[in-house]
Amino acid sequence: MEQKLHENPSKPLRFLAAGILFAIPFLFPACKSEQEAAAPPPPVVTVMPIVQRDVPVFFEFVAQTQSSHLVNIQARVSGFLDKRLYTEGALVKEGEVLFQMDPKPFQVQLEQAKAALAKQEAALETARLNLERTIPLAKQNALSQKDLDDAVGHHLSAAAAVEGAKAQVEEARLNLSYTTITSPVTGLSSSARQTDGTYINPQNSLLTTVAVLHPIWVNFSVSENEMYKYRGMQAKGLLRAPKYEEHQVEIILVDGSVYPYTGKTTFAEPSYNAQTGTFLIRATFDNPQGVLRPNQYVRARLKGSVRPNAILVPQRAVQQGSRGHFVWVVGKESKVEVRPVVVGEWQGDDWFIDEGLRSGELVVVDGALTLRPGMTVSTKPHGAGQASGSAGK
Repeated sequence: MEQKLHENPSKPLRFLAAGILFAIPFLFPACKSEQEAAAPPPPVVTVMPIVQRDVPVFFEFVAQTQSSHLVNIQARVSGFLDKRLYTEGALVKEGEVLFQMDPKPFQVQLEQAKAALAKQEAALETARLNLERTIPLAKQNALSQKDLDDAVGHHLSAAAAVEGAKAQVEEARLNLSYTTITSPVTGLSSSARQTDGTYINPQNSLLTTVAVLHPIWVNFSVSENEMYKYRGMQAKGLLRAPKYEEHQVEIILVDGSVYPYTGKTTFAEPSYNAQTGTFLIRATFDNPQGVLRPNQYVRARLKGSVRPNAILVPQRAVQQGSRGHFVWVVGKESKVEVRPVVVGEWQGDDWFIDEGLRSGELVVVDGALTLRPGMTVSTKPHGAGQASGSAGK
């Protein structure tokens, strides 16, 4: 037997090889199943469909409030200032007395003017009687034509002197009334520039100022570059302005709250400022409670323009690489691809896409950090609470 084994040593090896070959078909299916079981599921991404629509847009500028009617309260006559009758910094009403000047000298002037008027009226009466006597005598040739002409001339001169004296009386009466200084408007008063007992003359006639708070103006400036960009977007059809360029204006206060009244643009400077390269725009607002005060800084938000057929995507859906901005788009068979885009302005939490996307395409909003081109993904819709639409705020 030993001799037979030495004669054919490869026979056991052949049996071993045959066993291995027999087992191979059963081993490979098991390995394949284990690999399939170990493969990770496709990543889940949040997507939103692209929908083109008209989107309201707004523009914000740093602005400053201004009184719509700032009145300098000045003395019209010279004299001593008796007393101040208002509380500095308080709201004063139209017709309210602010200052009282010493009226006694002006009362004397009025009495003198009245006396002069009475004298001229007496002279007029004498001239009238003289003319009445002269006319019949001249008709009877008892007096010459020269005597008649003189009588007529004296009467006319006396009548003119009466009118002049009446004007002097009216002037004296006005000067007396000017000693009581009232506010011509309802507004916020400033401090008194002159103290009681000061002699007021043309050099120090400014007494105080009154600023009208309702309505109030809000001024802001637009640069030449901003205006050029605005006009360019209109020319390309990317922006539609309101009719007659009448924008509605909102005010954003320092705490971020929106002022409850909406204003309108009421004035625009016809030319640019040579020093700043900007031109002024003014909006008018109701301010019945006096919340806004002159020279207060706010933000003005112009509303009324529309981006027609606009595409908006959340800012976090847009990424930037070495070749510019891009988004991930889910295509056929749930495979993702990189799509270069041209971005426009930010609007709230969204970004306008000027080029690169079409209506109906699916854009990845969340979960794009681990994506690779051609990767298969599982999708879920972008939440309704996070839907793009903040541009209409």
